[in-house]
Amino acid sequence: MAGTSRHDRAMTMDAKRQLLTVSDPLERLRLQCLARGSAGIKGLGRTFKIMDDDNSRTLDTKEFLKGLNDYGVNIEKDEALKLFDRDGSGLIDFDEFLIMLRPPMSNARKEVIMEAFRKLDKTGDGIITIEDLKGVYNAKNHPKYQNGELTEEQVFRQFLDNFDSPYDKDGKLRSTLLALPDSYCDPSRPPSCPSSPRSSSS
Repeated sequence: MAGTSRHDRAMTMDAKRQLLTVSDPLERLRLQCLARGSAGIKGLGRTFKIMDDDNSRTLDTKEFLKGLNDYGVNIEKDEALKLFDRDGSGLIDFDEFLIMLRPPMSNARKEVIMEAFRKLDKTGDGIITIEDLKGVYNAKNHPKYQNGELTEEQVFRQFLDNFDSPYDKDGKLRSTLLALPDSYCDPSRPPSCPSSPRSSSS
């Protein structure tokens, strides 16, 4: 725990130092969030979620800028529109915004994720499906399967939905999605995978 706190403090101080010289508006916004600690971007996601009264996962420009201001981070309106309202609709999709805001993954982290993907992708076709998971996990050990809340199929689908694209949940997780920085899960919440379904013996 102490190590985590030290890392958080170091990251906060580093972000504050970089803010003194950075000129790129997206990087400046990212650093303002990181200066609030490791949960800075996640906290901004929660702020937007509270403001999203109709659960559309979009905010109009006025709401978007107010959300940033309420959270204590700032960007010029013209810069925000140029970066985040590229279609000129006047609406900001905050899932896409948060994905853009997250720091890029390191190559080492990408490799760990791809290694896990390859282990799950039993057929080797670059797509993880429910059928692939059946060869790796035993859903019958999941608490919600055991209490009758979920079927075996629903347990697998719930697992895939945690990592599937937030815009096209089709029950298939593609390796091409994982090649994009931090786009392998909904950025406004931490992954909430099923509670450790035990590996099936093969």
